[in-house]
Amino acid sequence: MSPARPPEAAPTGRIARIIAGRRVWLCDLDGTLVDSAPVHEAAFRAAIAEIAPSLLGSFRYDVHVGATTREVVAGLGADADVAERLVRHKQRLYREYVKAGRVPVFPGARRLLDRLNTDGRAAYLVTGGSRGSVERILADCSLAGYFSGVLTGDDVPSGKPDPRFYRHACDSWSVDPDDAVAVEDSAHGVASAVGAGLVTLQVNAVEPAAGAVQVRHLDEIVSFLDVGVSGSE
Repeated sequence: MSPARPPEAAPTGRIARIIAGRRVWLCDLDGTLVDSAPVHEAAFRAAIAEIAPSLLGSFRYDVHVGATTREVVAGLGADADVAERLVRHKQRLYREYVKAGRVPVFPGARRLLDRLNTDGRAAYLVTGGSRGSVERILADCSLAGYFSGVLTGDDVPSGKPDPRFYRHACDSWSVDPDDAVAVEDSAHGVASAVGAGLVTLQVNAVEPAAGAVQVRHLDEIVSFLDVGVSGSE
């Protein structure tokens, strides 16, 4: 599924000035670098249909985008045993779908990560996905080698939109928020990054999230870096 076109982005020169000189990039994974939302939804629906079919009629994945699997399942209101079975089964199905090649990398993702590495900027992955699912995605999509560090939903007590998620990332890697840029897609992710004091670029979004700079696609971010190098608009 191709990403929807977001609202009109800020002028190129303005964004180039905002990100100029920032050496650390904190990137979300799902919906930002890889087009995984349809596969996450399919895994949730398959797991719910098998384990708790009475809950399927009220399930809407679109309201949960950016949340962890456990947070989504908690919102279903199932008892603890059923909830744990749902989490495990959904994660297992998702990893099977990833292995089957059902999650594509967004256009521009590798170009952006290549550019950050070439420029000597550090790229870190900050994702609410489980460690096992994230490792599967990185391996099967050949993205693992781009990141100086990976923070997953298994590593932090609270997930996005809690600002503590990004604060934990900054603390873990001794990152100064004034030297960093976050790249996110969901309102949950933007809220966490902006709440942690980070300049945040939002891509692949239909509705703008408060505090974020709107970007149409990942290749456009590379063009902003080009402007920063040339010093022109």
